[in-house]
Amino acid sequence: MIQPAEKLEYRVIVDLVPRGASVLDLGCGDGELMDLLATRKSANVKGIEIDEQAIYRCVARGLSVFHGDLDTGLVDFGDRSFDFVILDQTLQQLERPDEVLADALRVGKKVIVGFPNFAHYSARLQMLFRGRSPVTPFLPYQWHDTPNLRFFSAHDFVDYCRNKNIRIEKAVHLTATKVVRILPNLTSQVAIFLIAR
Repeated sequence: MIQPAEKLEYRVIVDLVPRGASVLDLGCGDGELMDLLATRKSANVKGIEIDEQAIYRCVARGLSVFHGDLDTGLVDFGDRSFDFVILDQTLQQLERPDEVLADALRVGKKVIVGFPNFAHYSARLQMLFRGRSPVTPFLPYQWHDTPNLRFFSAHDFVDYCRNKNIRIEKAVHLTATKVVRILPNLTSQVAIFLIAR
């Protein structure tokens, strides 16, 4: 059972992965999500991360992680070699998100994508009334130090999937504390999609 102190975002992702699944976490950070999947779902997890300090933290947790830049592709992995590929809080930081997502859909039978919803009403209001780039709990960066290169909304991602013939199997929209169902593009801070070809 996942503890209440753990991120709601991670709870949702762990719930999407069946017990014993093989998982590749792209941009796995310090391995917290991978650790949860291994512990709670007995998942066979591997990660790819570019930050060396994060890799050391993964290794300290006993996790299998590769050092790599996702923008260079996933050439070391065969087609459908994982049950799930996860891109959580990663897609918006990539130079070539379209190519990485296509590669993730090749390598994984299913892909879980989680990202900040840049159309959340608090971000919209800051732009409207302050005329400045928004800074929120889910977007805590100033314009000059943000790791985010892409600023898209839940609706943008749905349109993208439709245009690329990607099937959306499930969409979950969140704030820090709850799932939102009413006007999710306006009210959610994070969007999580389960997609497949």
